[in-house]
Amino acid sequence: MVLFGQMLHQRGYVAATDGNLSARLDANRIVVTPTGMSKSMLRASDMVVVDLEGRRLAGNRNVSSELAMHLLIYRLRPDVKGIVHAHPPTATGFAAAGLPLNQPLVCEVVIGLGSIPLAKYGTPGTPELSDALEPLVPQYDAILMSNHGVVAYADTLHHAYMKMETVEHFAQIALVTHLLGRQQPLEGEDLEKLKLARTRYQSSALPQPCSIVAGNHRGRSHPNPSSLRLEDAIRPRNKDFRSQLKAGR
Repeated sequence: MVLFGQMLHQRGYVAATDGNLSARLDANRIVVTPTGMSKSMLRASDMVVVDLEGRRLAGNRNVSSELAMHLLIYRLRPDVKGIVHAHPPTATGFAAAGLPLNQPLVCEVVIGLGSIPLAKYGTPGTPELSDALEPLVPQYDAILMSNHGVVAYADTLHHAYMKMETVEHFAQIALVTHLLGRQQPLEGEDLEKLKLARTRYQSSALPQPCSIVAGNHRGRSHPNPSSLRLEDAIRPRNKDFRSQLKAGR
């Protein structure tokens, strides 16, 4: 956890005392980063051990104020053993603009994450945040948090950190497509092959790539609308990125 906290800070994914990490020690204990500390300056002795109700079992510091978010994810996802929450600038920019990263633009992201939805805003450190995340946690491995940041989780803390890197890298690519004024999402047979590969490479029930926007599809057929997964989880996007910016959305 010390190493990944330093890596978050070095990459600019957190500033000051932002962000938090946790790992499942066993069926009843979670180790989590403390509140009010830079992730670049953590030591092993700073960590706090809590039970699944959030009661402190070990450690001298106060636990992160966003502990409830971590406990929610562990409760809903028994397969999860590590969680990373950070504010990577490009991905957080999408979250602040109200834009999910839900377009299948890059094959590696489709296989590795499927889709990255946008949760509605919830005040950090309050039940609002957990309530906003709860509908999405079972189906997705990384979530944009409106006007807040990103949370990613996996079977190890290492893999959770790598998912955070993937989210930010994909956000940078998606931003370039918006600046170019054009997106060319994967769809049809090409998308189905990637979904099959994702199921083959992963062991659990997995999220699927979601809605497709207009682009140069090179004659690909449109996917069956019934297979799209985010229709009820995010705000609809009836205008393109530039139109949203001009309208102040």
